[in-house]
Amino acid sequence: MTKPVVYHIPVCPFSQRLEILLALRGLQDAVEFRVVDITKPRDPALLAKTRGTTALPVLETSEGEILKESLVILRYLDEALEGAPLRRRDPYEHAVESMLIAKEGPFTMAGYIYVMNQDKAQRGALNDKLLGLYRDLNGFLLAYNPDGTFLFDEFGLAEAVFTPMFKRFWFLDYYEGFELPEGSDYARVAKWRAACMAHDATDQVSEEEIVKLYYDYALGAGNGALVDGRTVSSFAFEPRWQERPMPPRDKYGTRATDEALGLVAAGRG
Repeated sequence: MTKPVVYHIPVCPFSQRLEILLALRGLQDAVEFRVVDITKPRDPALLAKTRGTTALPVLETSEGEILKESLVILRYLDEALEGAPLRRRDPYEHAVESMLIAKEGPFTMAGYIYVMNQDKAQRGALNDKLLGLYRDLNGFLLAYNPDGTFLFDEFGLAEAVFTPMFKRFWFLDYYEGFELPEGSDYARVAKWRAACMAHDATDQVSEEEIVKLYYDYALGAGNGALVDGRTVSSFAFEPRWQERPMPPRDKYGTRATDEALGLVAAGRG
């Protein structure tokens, strides 16, 4: 029987959710991952499968059916793969984790709007917006497991959903100097975030990788789009990110060239 296939971007947080699930279940080889280069036009064969949509990841089941949206794919794999599901099996507890998962969309959106912002005067408002969402998460965790580390007794479905976003927000630490304040408004969510990011099943990406690949996001150009004056996206596969220098932190005052980013050799472009 053929394996399910996931078409994805390796650094994509929505794909990392699936990788975390597989790692937790010890089933890393149960799904075939096929890499898509978002700096190039989509393969017509893939577009035919997705009926023209370009959002990733996309899962093709063993029977050739297509599933979209990472949370849908995550829940499908959690149910379809062998072994105990990651989701809570108690109906009430599953409802609680689903309520927490429902908060991920606005949280993710706030972080991406923040990093892509190009108006320095908006930084304070965007920072406050994200901190407000962290306080909301803090309150939720206090309500349902005040003395614990995770939402319940162990890393679960909600953690698999949020952890990739916590790691992507390394780009806010680097490009915006974002920090969670100390104090009771943030202590519980800070504990949760730290434990999620330190979990052995979540090491698919590194801070250096995120900072380098998401440089163009910090300049307002997402999903492989080119920044004005540049010829190579920071999401390009070559040169490998490990071989590139760290980008400048000052996203508002400095716009690095392809050469300065290590994307092309000096004198080429």
